[in-house]
Amino acid sequence: MNYELDWLKRWSLYAPESVAIEDGDTGLALTYSNLYRAASSGARLLQTLGVGHGDRIAVLAMNELSYVTLFFAAQRLGAILVPMNYRLTQREVDHIVTDCKPKLIVHQPHYSDIVQKTQTVWSSQTILLETFAEQLQKHEPLPISFAAEPEDAAMIIYTSGTTGAPKGAVLSHRMLFWNSVNTTLRLNISQNDCTVIFLPFFHTGGWNVLTTPFLHRGAKVILLKKFDGDQILQLCESNKATILFGVPTTMDMMSRSPLFAKTNLSTLRYAIVGGEPMPIELIRTWHDKGVPIRQGFGLTEFGPNVFSLNEQDALRKIGSIGFPNFYSDVRIVNDADQECQVDEVGELLLKGPMCMTEYWQNSKATLETLQNGWLHTGDLVRRDPEGYFYVMGRKKDMYKSGGENVYPPELEKVLRGLPGIREVAVIGVPDAKWGEVGKAFIVVENNAPLNETSLLEYCQKNLAKFKIPKYFRFVPDLPKGDSGKILKRKLNEVYPD
Repeated sequence: MNYELDWLKRWSLYAPESVAIEDGDTGLALTYSNLYRAASSGARLLQTLGVGHGDRIAVLAMNELSYVTLFFAAQRLGAILVPMNYRLTQREVDHIVTDCKPKLIVHQPHYSDIVQKTQTVWSSQTILLETFAEQLQKHEPLPISFAAEPEDAAMIIYTSGTTGAPKGAVLSHRMLFWNSVNTTLRLNISQNDCTVIFLPFFHTGGWNVLTTPFLHRGAKVILLKKFDGDQILQLCESNKATILFGVPTTMDMMSRSPLFAKTNLSTLRYAIVGGEPMPIELIRTWHDKGVPIRQGFGLTEFGPNVFSLNEQDALRKIGSIGFPNFYSDVRIVNDADQECQVDEVGELLLKGPMCMTEYWQNSKATLETLQNGWLHTGDLVRRDPEGYFYVMGRKKDMYKSGGENVYPPELEKVLRGLPGIREVAVIGVPDAKWGEVGKAFIVVENNAPLNETSLLEYCQKNLAKFKIPKYFRFVPDLPKGDSGKILKRKLNEVYPD
């Protein structure tokens, strides 16, 4: 038996009456003993549906307590959970289903139509998540051996497919264990911690930034089906939450809530922010509230908790992702696979036990990404003289203007320093003279009196000439993904010339 993997059994013995998960909407909660028994019953129910070791269980549902129960039930059998994005089109869901070929599809009623149509491309058993929860009562929570081994797949999480069809990153039990160990050591998670989770479970951030590390540590997780800034603030206060995870967009929306000023957030040790750099004024807003900000960085294929900036450095090292977490080996290399020097930009390579196993049924993509034990992230970073890391952008986002490398995050950071700019995203576009030039999409705040001339004058004082965007486009908002991250690939599509 893999005791290091059977977290629920241990916590059902150590702290049976401690709350493991709670529904933020209804207040319904499961203690660790309740969750362990439910997972055991769920495993026996899955067996009656023909699910066994290595079988995939695709899920099309919002965050629910029974979703977590299903995850741990599948673990006991060595089955593999495949969370699916419920915002996908029929074509995209069909791709995932035909790729992972699930034995069972678990879904909620409002996704029944899409699941029914999916059956025409891959026929599998289906069950409503609500039915799964109801039938747990009919199956005795008798002990069932934990069948999964450390190298067995626990999850397949499909990437957003920015460079083509989505790929399924295979996350093993070993990976989830070491991600939790890394997170616990770096964030000082204890059994007394509490957090509110609002990122969806089809996103690695929903599962693996705090949910699985908290449940491994015996802490408390409050689940929400969707982001609601007011509700999150209220739950943080009433439940004395200690750590909060968000992206700059969600942190900004919460800070703008009328409840922000009067909500007591004194129990929050800090907030972890990922996805992209958080503007310094927004960091100051939260610091003034007494909540330090820890900028982080990660990716589905490795962790996702890879880097973290100590909260005391949030202002001094604005824009930095800090240092690698425990048990993570890091390299920064140029195109010739040579180590980069201090402040030289190169691709980030990672090695460690938190690395994905492979891309499901995609040997070509796996071999391109995993080379000689190192995961090639495609992210461009630099390391300053003190050893702090900074993300300079995606390798594919960098553009060359007149033969010079231009990194959009640097331009975005400078532009955000101009009062009146709320959000900004810069991309490279073709240019007959320079090859490529910058195009900045700007969201202004409260009708700030900004125009192209004022932006150009500001850039001329703060950026080398080749870095200054040639085009400035004022837009009402920026397209964002489910995690709140800006989708640069959609900017020209949403705002065509």
